[in-house]
Amino acid sequence: MSSFDMSGTNAMRDEWYEGPRKPLNGQGIMLFLYSMVVTFALVLVICKNFESPEQIVAEEQRAEEGRRDNVAQVAARSMEAPEVYEDEASGEQESFDNPDVTWSVQGEESQPEVKDDVLIVEKGDNFIGVLQRIGMEYAEASQAAGALKKAGFDVRSLQAGQKINITKTVDVPFGELLSVDKMVIEPSANIKYTVTRNEDEKYVAEAEQQELKTENKVVKGIIHSSLAAAMSNAGVPSNIVSNFTNVFRYKVNFRSGIREGDTFKVLFDRKMTADGRVFKNGNILYAELQLGKNKIALYRYKDSSGNIDYYDEKGLALKRGLVRKPLEFSSARISSRFGWRRHPILKQRILHSGVDYAAPTGSRIYASGDGVVTRAQWVGGYGRYVTIRHNSEYSTGYAHMSGFARGIKPGVRVKQGQVIGFVGSTGRSTGPHLHFEVIKNGKKVDPLKIQAATGANLTGKELQRFKVEVKKILAMAEEGEKVASAQ
Repeated sequence: MSSFDMSGTNAMRDEWYEGPRKPLNGQGIMLFLYSMVVTFALVLVICKNFESPEQIVAEEQRAEEGRRDNVAQVAARSMEAPEVYEDEASGEQESFDNPDVTWSVQGEESQPEVKDDVLIVEKGDNFIGVLQRIGMEYAEASQAAGALKKAGFDVRSLQAGQKINITKTVDVPFGELLSVDKMVIEPSANIKYTVTRNEDEKYVAEAEQQELKTENKVVKGIIHSSLAAAMSNAGVPSNIVSNFTNVFRYKVNFRSGIREGDTFKVLFDRKMTADGRVFKNGNILYAELQLGKNKIALYRYKDSSGNIDYYDEKGLALKRGLVRKPLEFSSARISSRFGWRRHPILKQRILHSGVDYAAPTGSRIYASGDGVVTRAQWVGGYGRYVTIRHNSEYSTGYAHMSGFARGIKPGVRVKQGQVIGFVGSTGRSTGPHLHFEVIKNGKKVDPLKIQAATGANLTGKELQRFKVEVKKILAMAEEGEKVASAQ
């Protein structure tokens, strides 16, 4: 081989070994880095696959502990006081060292608050339901009801409008009821029930009887339009006004007998609580009407037999006639008068011994006058029948009742205007009505024509006792006027 050939061969070898010497560009660099990352990841996977189970569990435990540390650090930072920045617009420098600045710490818990409240029983409510409405558990409310029952108060007797004063503990931020610590119920002015929680968180109740005192009150006034209006305007309770007019019902014609400028005076007693509240208005002790130059004064007196009536200063009884229409339904029409007639059921001519008043079933029937019940039973064609003896001369009868009033039975004393029964259609009757009879000396007479007086005058020792009572009543009236004028 010639020298020329050898030199050509060496040149070719060198060129193959060293390759072309070209500079590296950006694409080459990225390819190199990618290959390195893939290689490193492959090495990690190979190494992980060769970890023991104990190593894996240990790594997981360390990771869990790290997460717990992070949670604790976050909670601790939330309890720290917030950073305070100075307000450049404020003229006063605020800092934790300034005693005039009050700082609130975020996360500080509010204390439960004790509050007083008043619960009002509404129509259809019951005791347990009222307490549950404010968030009390049924079991606790039921236990409180049982405690009240042991103290003598049945919660089933609660009336609409009744107030229940409570003391409760509440969670302030949310207004949630935590407990009811005390309850006070006053079903009437003379008794109070208090329910409290004891150390065992059980309810106990006790009753407190409040003392009542009797007070006499005098009211007088001038009549302008009517007696009832004048008395009401003067502050006389409504039940006393009603009783006052009943006392004079058969003595005065209120439509034509009273004129403007006439006067009234009334002395009545009442029961008062220790804190000055009126528990109950009692009886009229003295009633007076000055009608022009005519003065009518009546005194309440209870005789030795227990009978109560009103008398003038001489002991003469208030002459009250028998009521001719003893019905609540005052506009009741007369459906049949006293006398001979053809009976609508028997179809024969017989004497109708009373007056029939047509009225709705259930209308109240009143006693025509004071007296004693002598009969209250079923009597043939009369159905349910009541008779009352008023004195030795007069009695009255009431027939076809649907029922008797409570307590009406033979031997019971009744007052004029007292409910004795209810309109019905029992016995021989063609419809609901009251058959009213008046018996004079054993003979039935026309109720529309009677002029009977049922009161008896006082005599002898009863009259003497009455005059002593009159002096006491007049002294009370005088003292009452002094108290009223001083107020």
